[in-house]
Amino acid sequence: MPKFDTSSSHGFVRIACVTPKVHLANPPANLAEHVQLATRADEAGADLLVFPELSLTGYSLDDLFLQESLLDSAKQALVDLITASRELRPVLIVGVPLRVNGAVYNCASVIQNGRALGIVPKTYLPNYREYYEKRWFASGRDLPAQGCPIRLNDQGCWVDNDMTFGALGFEDFTFAIEICEDLWAPHTPSTELALNGANIIINLSASPVVVGKSRARKALCAATSERLMCAYAYSAAGPGESTTDLAWDGQSLIYELGQLVSEGERFRSDTMTLADVDVERIALDRLRNGTFNDARHIFMKDQESFPIGFDYHPHDLTEFHRHVPRFPYVPADKHRLDEDCYEAFNIQVHGLMQRLEATGTKHVVIGISGGLDSTHALIVACKAFDRLGLPRENIHGYTMPGFGTTLGSKTDALKLMKALGISGEVLDIRPAAKRMLMDIGHPYGEGKPVYDINFENVQAGLRTDFLFRLAGEKKGFVVGTGDLSELALGWSTYGVGDHMSHYNVNCGAPKTLIQHLIRWAATKEFDARTGRILKSVLEREISPELVPVGADGALQKTEDKVGPYELQDFTLYYITRFGLKPSKVAYLAYQAWKDKDAGEWPQDYPDHKKRSYTLAEIKKWMEVFLWRFFTTSQFKRSAVPNGPKLISGGALSPRGDWRAPSDATAKIWLDELRANVPDQL
Repeated sequence: MPKFDTSSSHGFVRIACVTPKVHLANPPANLAEHVQLATRADEAGADLLVFPELSLTGYSLDDLFLQESLLDSAKQALVDLITASRELRPVLIVGVPLRVNGAVYNCASVIQNGRALGIVPKTYLPNYREYYEKRWFASGRDLPAQGCPIRLNDQGCWVDNDMTFGALGFEDFTFAIEICEDLWAPHTPSTELALNGANIIINLSASPVVVGKSRARKALCAATSERLMCAYAYSAAGPGESTTDLAWDGQSLIYELGQLVSEGERFRSDTMTLADVDVERIALDRLRNGTFNDARHIFMKDQESFPIGFDYHPHDLTEFHRHVPRFPYVPADKHRLDEDCYEAFNIQVHGLMQRLEATGTKHVVIGISGGLDSTHALIVACKAFDRLGLPRENIHGYTMPGFGTTLGSKTDALKLMKALGISGEVLDIRPAAKRMLMDIGHPYGEGKPVYDINFENVQAGLRTDFLFRLAGEKKGFVVGTGDLSELALGWSTYGVGDHMSHYNVNCGAPKTLIQHLIRWAATKEFDARTGRILKSVLEREISPELVPVGADGALQKTEDKVGPYELQDFTLYYITRFGLKPSKVAYLAYQAWKDKDAGEWPQDYPDHKKRSYTLAEIKKWMEVFLWRFFTTSQFKRSAVPNGPKLISGGALSPRGDWRAPSDATAKIWLDELRANVPDQL
């Protein structure tokens, strides 16, 4: 079994971006800085080590780049670094000026285990404002079409700006290089490099800093990593460069699929920024994106080449250099959370508005239980009616107490309907349910306290029957309340209850997000009185309330059956959005949830709900998820009503993101989890 608690066992590549102290025009001193930082990076488990542009000489040398003594010293420093790399594990990417074919090129040299794997020259040479690179350097596009060789002492090495590099035995670990200005060009070298298979793009940069430059770099790196579906590692020159007319901040950035994974401290030297980037996830995401593959065929059909191979030796360190959000559907940052809630709520509202206008319907029917989902569906309906200029009295809400309904939920349902000004009524289903149980021969019909699945389904089914018939009576349609998490876990009765409606506004909202949507709407969309009732709903235990409260006062709890929604939504995200293996999802979940005091919680997350989970608990509830998701629930998802998608890659409609057979099995996912995840570390 691979070692579970190391990132190298789960498709991660550890990148280190470093900012050495620059010794201008002194390659031997810079060599010493490189060896010292490379040794530190090796000890930290780095797989790729990225130095800034022209790191072996310094960038701000101007006409000194045309001095033979400097060029000879730089080349010798590179040769000496190649020799020093024999004892080091990482692939080193260093900046150096080199004479090739009678011209000087601004190059990145790729080094590992005592050999130079390749040399990549800079393509775009800035020659405006403070930049004069064309005065000293030739562009990599000036080289012959297939590149050319260079000799470094007793080694031969190829020079080309179209090279990619690939780890032997780790198919997804592929990278390529562009240098500084290449990132700012209208057509970047990284575009073709990514299409040729590079999952990681490295940028060695000098980039003098001015006010706002840091934001621009971050925007470019983020956009490039998202557009090219890659990781992007950027390392800029820092202290020690000449400040005759410029300044340098040594910014280090590592992005993955548009998201910042790690950022180094600026205006310091001798720093190292580490990040574990998920190249396996990048490769899987590209598989899902047909446009990426189409572009590869269009633009690379005559240019594709095999990567230059290098040896890969996984580290065995257990530190993880990456933040894993506990709630992938719910940003911890309050500004992003506010923005996401605004968008999600309005998507739901406008989805319902369109359906009302398209059907010419002026009435809707909703079952109001006093729980999260029906509460949220109701406030969405209220806003849809307001914006269409329809009276809220045309929203017909029914609270339908059954055998397990508690006073608290019924009271909140009634208070909420009154506060919102809809047409609210109580419809007690217990007489009809008891009659049906008696007619079908269920023991409860004879007064026996048997609370089985059928006992629960009779109540759920009757509620749906009443709602559909009431919709006919009111000449309207039923607004559904079932959420994305319930759809994933199959936590509904087929054809009734949370499964069936005429239009379901909640089908794209996971349970963990719905809680924050209600909290957001309570303060942003409704008056203080309504807001207090909404917050009361948030405090209640999640329960179907179909089984009577026990003699000990114990309430039927949904999460006792299907698992904690915060864990199950985590698994849902990584299984459906990226298709990750269960063992990897368990590893990520463990990193996120092993310590309740580590990391961030979403804004206003209740203190009493802040929990941590052991690896055994994560494995237990993931088994529940996998069995329910792959084996028992797809037939329900194959017959869901219409409703709006809210989250990228996160819908389960058979007409949208997720298509699967109803008679598949969870065996291979369960086997993979059990084989590769221990019960404890």
